[in-house]
Order: sequence, then C-alpha cells, then structure tokens
Amino acid sequence: MIINNSIPLKDLQYEFNFAFPYLKIEFFSKYHKEGNGSNEQDILDNSLTIGEIRNSINDGFIPLNGDIPVSVFENLFKDNFNLYVQVYRKSHGKWLQTWVTDIWTLDEQNNRGKILGDKDNLLTKK
Repeated sequence: MIINNSIPLKDLQYEFNFAFPYLKIEFFSKYHKEGNGSNEQDILDNSLTIGEIRNSINDGFIPLNGDIPVSVFENLFKDNFNLYVQVYRKSHGKWLQTWVTDIWTLDEQNNRGKILGDKDNLLTKK
C-alpha cells in the first residue's frame, strides 16, 4: 500500500480488502494500545485523505503481506505514518475488531473470516 497525503482513506481500505476479502481496516482519530480495541465513535470518514488527518508529510509503503501479525501491521501505520488503524474480521455477518487475536497473521485472520463467512452462507441458504 502506497501512503501519501493525497490518497483517500477509502482507497487504502479497498486495496486492503481486495488482498484480504474477509478483513477490513478502519482509520481512527485516536491511538489504541496493543491488545485493546478502538472506540467506534473515533472512526474517521473514509472520504478524507491521509493529508487531512495527519500533520506528517512522509510518504512510504506498507506491505500487504499475509505473514505479518495484525499488531505489527497496525503499528506500521502508527510508527511510520502517524495513522491509527484497526483491523476487523468478518464473523457471523458482523465486523469484529481483531484486538483479541492481534498476534494472528493477516492470513490467519482472513482464513478465520472465510470459515465463519462460509458457515453463515450455508446457514442462510437452507
């Protein structure tokens, strides 16, 4: 994912969800400690650009590597770009913050979301 001030948050969300279809990211106005969830009222409007939500001008790149633990992925945003991100996983038709399982990799989270999503689909087809 390329990070620069002209990119809308929704573009990063789309790119992330394309790579991990059972996960999504939300951007927040406040930092959350590792192992804690984020307050839903602090979610930022995804039509904002990166430049509208931070005072930093540094550009860069965050890899969409499935082997990265969620906590490391979220900290890459915070430490390198002053952006506060929370990963969510699809579970039984709802989006859940992954803070309890932040030690899991993005691939592990996505696979769990696929399993739970497939179960949901089977239940609704009967």
